[in-house]
Amino acid sequence: MNIDHSILTILILVPLAGAVLLALLPDKGKLMQWGALAVTLVTFLLTLHLPFHYDYGAASGTFQFATDVPWIASPAIRYHLGVDGLSMWLVVLTGLLAPLGVLVSWRTIDTRKKTFYVLFLLQQVAMLGVFVSLDLLLYYSFWELSLIPMTILIATFGRTENRRRAAIKFFLYAFIPSAILLVGILWLYVKTGTFDLPQLAQLAATHSISNNSAALWLCSLAFLVAFAVKVPVFPLHGWLSDAISEAPTAAVMVLAGKLGLYSILRFSFGIFPEQSHRIAPLMLALGAIGIVYGALLALVQKDLKRLAAYATLSALAFIILGVFSFTISGLDGGIFHILSESLSGAAFFMLLGILYERYGTYDMREYGGLAAKLPWMVTMFVITTLSLVGLPMLNGFVGEFLILSGSMQSTIAQHTAWTVLATTGVILSASYMLWMIQRIFYGNLGIKSENVKGWDLDAREHLAMWPLVILFLVMGVASPIWLRVIDAAGTRIAATQSSSANTEARALQTPPHVQIMTASAHTEAK
Repeated sequence: MNIDHSILTILILVPLAGAVLLALLPDKGKLMQWGALAVTLVTFLLTLHLPFHYDYGAASGTFQFATDVPWIASPAIRYHLGVDGLSMWLVVLTGLLAPLGVLVSWRTIDTRKKTFYVLFLLQQVAMLGVFVSLDLLLYYSFWELSLIPMTILIATFGRTENRRRAAIKFFLYAFIPSAILLVGILWLYVKTGTFDLPQLAQLAATHSISNNSAALWLCSLAFLVAFAVKVPVFPLHGWLSDAISEAPTAAVMVLAGKLGLYSILRFSFGIFPEQSHRIAPLMLALGAIGIVYGALLALVQKDLKRLAAYATLSALAFIILGVFSFTISGLDGGIFHILSESLSGAAFFMLLGILYERYGTYDMREYGGLAAKLPWMVTMFVITTLSLVGLPMLNGFVGEFLILSGSMQSTIAQHTAWTVLATTGVILSASYMLWMIQRIFYGNLGIKSENVKGWDLDAREHLAMWPLVILFLVMGVASPIWLRVIDAAGTRIAATQSSSANTEARALQTPPHVQIMTASAHTEAK
């Protein structure tokens, strides 16, 4: 049975049906955990259909496993789904992290379990929808849906009395720019009569969206700001530390990075290539500053969750640096690093959650000397830490190397200075990560370590951790498995941006009176 044309719909419907089913079942014993685990495992197995049936020889820019049917006649909204080299592995990543999130929440969520797992499955629905939607209004529906479960998860299952404040801050930071994004989407529809991304990308390539350059610029900013807040890009990161500090482990594993970075690559670069190239010098600067700023803040933290939050900010800033270099190496490294950082970050947050489950604190000052008590845990911590700091042979090295080499090759203004500054982040990340390992596991016995008898990883936790540890090594030594399809997306984006840069350069060289005459002739022809 060939399910290529319906697999993406099935991927969205399975966790949605699972959420509905769990909502109808009684919250007894471990029923919610087993039910959520079954649904997420089925979803993950379905995502594997994509890489095993993907046509790797297809032309760059071709969307596969596509479904494209009319949905609403007026306005013209289509049910248009598809994946390419940019989104395919992100769909698989979303499928993989969900069952791991269920496993790590098995004991920690012991009240309102139905609420937690229903919201968790709805969050997975929203993320999958964002990655496969090719109609702007359909995409926006999933984008907005992703805010609601996450906000409720933080407000309901946060660890301190500040959880509601953190949830409201996250919601306002994400929702207000999203409202501006909707205005931009509607403006595009008025100008073009379509929400369809491939059509909009074609119109953008022929400069046919609008002759009003100021309006196009403002629309591109509406898109970029909404996405940059969700990444988050420095200095729009005000929600990050509070949200990560409060969110339950399963939620924080998917909280930052993926949706915003994907949306920049897909929509900002696809619909506004010239405007993206124009703002690239600023984004390179913000990326480099974000790397160092996040690393320096992580270096002085005593709370493990806040250290992880600022480490995440620094890692995501690396990706911003790579993708806005608009080189093939930078784009390939940025896309690869979205996957790599998501896996390494998920493992790190899982380990922090496991440690908190045993000792009830994220304060490093209360730990020490745990290596003798918890040999398996320290092993996993060290491997994950080496992955995060980019040790060669592990996954983090591939993305960081490609990003820095691509950034150095860029033609964007001041790229060399920003790349040199960003490189110091590699040293800083090793400093705060290795200092954390030394403080928790190899220092003198701390208050909690001495007074509370912890236990090493159990079978469930081994089951959750080992797939990630294996992927760290495989992605480090066999990165072409992933880069084969990522490179097609990176090459296409780089070519589009190169064409836009040449167009902009020609426009700057053209005398103003010729530009006015050309624009007038174009308007009359239309």
